[in-house]
Amino acid sequence: MESSDRLGELLEEAQTFLDLAREGEEVEADLEAVVVQLESQTETVELEALLTGDHDGSNSILEVHSGAGGTESQDWAEMLLRMYQRWAERRGFKVDLLDLQPGDEAGIKSATLSVEGTNAYGYLRVERGVHRLVRISPFDAQARRHTSFASIAVMPEVEDGSDVEVDEKDLRVDTYRASGAGGQHVNKTESAIRLTHNPTGIVVTCQNERSQHRNKDVAMKILRAKLVELSERQAEEALAQEVGEKKKIEWGAQIRSYVLAPYRMVKDHRTAFETGDADKVLDGDLDGFIRAALTSQASASAEDTGENA
Repeated sequence: MESSDRLGELLEEAQTFLDLAREGEEVEADLEAVVVQLESQTETVELEALLTGDHDGSNSILEVHSGAGGTESQDWAEMLLRMYQRWAERRGFKVDLLDLQPGDEAGIKSATLSVEGTNAYGYLRVERGVHRLVRISPFDAQARRHTSFASIAVMPEVEDGSDVEVDEKDLRVDTYRASGAGGQHVNKTESAIRLTHNPTGIVVTCQNERSQHRNKDVAMKILRAKLVELSERQAEEALAQEVGEKKKIEWGAQIRSYVLAPYRMVKDHRTAFETGDADKVLDGDLDGFIRAALTSQASASAEDTGENA
């Protein structure tokens, strides 16, 4: 609603400048600036119209996991972490690092982000999957080309007291000493938390906060989000079987390639959307990819509805 209201305000501004221009006022620069804003705001409104899922308007929790390949993949995972942090900052979203497992030599093994803002989950859910990097390795003395993989998991943030209930009897709670950066306190007490949800086997860890109590609160938030994502995945798989979808659903399938050598290109394998400005993408310019993925999903959904009507 806010986006639509803003679109209306911009239309009124444009009309005002048009009227002034007809009266001979020199407002060309102002009119051009408003037109640029109108185009951007129109895209935003059109994009928001595609966000029809139950949790699309929610905040999001995003996880980055390095793939096989040691330092190479761990460095790639850290690059992806920065990319999503920059994307969120570009949109004015609030970003909090909930958990981080540093790499053995460089990069990260995994990280968990909280992204707060309108439609954060709706936008980010299409980023779920495996991301592939091809580049000349900065860790290879012979400067050979390497391929690295990292995966992105995205869940909607749900509050305690929502439809997602977690029975304490279903949880195994382990405490341990945190490791890595964070100050001298991290190794002095067993403040880090590991939650295991016995019915599903989901494991969540958190060590970034100073207190065990706070780490448990954050871990519970992540666990609830994972349970919602699991429920949505199971519902989508059941629907796919019901309508006879031929394409196998693979939530971990490779969705995008980032090629930095021998040429520079980022290409999404689901939509064929691509750009040669890889540096801009890695600096958080993801809106084109997100728009293409949401539009593609909406088109596919409409086709399925038409075929099964």
